[in-house]
Amino acid sequence: MSLTKTQLLQAYRTMATIRQFEERLHRENTSGDIAGFLHLYAGQEAVATGVCGHLNDADSIGSTHRGHGHCIAKGCDIDGMMAEIFGRKAGLCGGKGGSMHIADLSRGMLGANAIVGGAPSLAIGAALTAKTLATGAVTVSFSGDGASNQGTTFEAMNMAVVLQLPIVFVFENNGYGEGTGCDYAVGSRDIAGRAAAFGMHAARVDGTDFFAVHQAAGEAIARARRGDGPSALEAVAKRYYGHYEGDPMLYRHPGEVAALRASSDPLVLFRQRTASAIGAAEYDRIDQEIAEQIDSAVQRARNAPFPDPSHDLLSDVYVSY
Repeated sequence: MSLTKTQLLQAYRTMATIRQFEERLHRENTSGDIAGFLHLYAGQEAVATGVCGHLNDADSIGSTHRGHGHCIAKGCDIDGMMAEIFGRKAGLCGGKGGSMHIADLSRGMLGANAIVGGAPSLAIGAALTAKTLATGAVTVSFSGDGASNQGTTFEAMNMAVVLQLPIVFVFENNGYGEGTGCDYAVGSRDIAGRAAAFGMHAARVDGTDFFAVHQAAGEAIARARRGDGPSALEAVAKRYYGHYEGDPMLYRHPGEVAALRASSDPLVLFRQRTASAIGAAEYDRIDQEIAEQIDSAVQRARNAPFPDPSHDLLSDVYVSY
């Protein structure tokens, strides 16, 4: 699948924005100014970027507790995201959702989800709406390897096949469901194969390889968009940080993360793959622009007001139809 230089630069910008956003939150979290849990996406950037590059604002995604990367790849506003994570009124959800419930319906981002396996059953609702109204929209459900074992996930996949819904189930196999290894918890050790048993096309790719993800996701999304039903994609890419910020990661081998960063960093692999078309100086310029953008987002978030309980406590609780 050929990409123009403009598309390559945009893909790198998205991945680099995710990485710098997460690395900055890792540092900012030590200040004590961020309430609630943070689950960082670093190491998995190629998955969200490769998938969401095929989507538009009319398409929907269901996310996970590790949702910042999905938000950025779907086009959510960086300032609004940062303000939300800092609990400020200027946030995407008015500062009341925080990291684990961040959402932006205007971008088709249905929300991060604190429930393991929560996205698939929500996503098939969006996919059923798209099919019923014949909008041509596609839904992507992001789940982790831990969520691949949930009964709600199985029910959602079965329903998607029965109703031939325009949905792609993306399973991000980052090696661990909280602190339990995928090789232990997934009996078949083959998430894609298990999804295929429901009667849908399924593929397994290297989740650190943007191009592999982009091609497989493009085929699956095109299949859904033309009415040929659901697909599943298992993307293998281990996360760099713990399940949550503060996780001591005693379940991981010493040196594991350092080895991952040295050998399979999605951004480094992307730059190496495209070196003949794009010079290091162009990538370095993008990195600097992103650093400045994130610096500004942090400062704006810190200076923004908190929600006012007298006005905001009971807003956004019910939807009026």
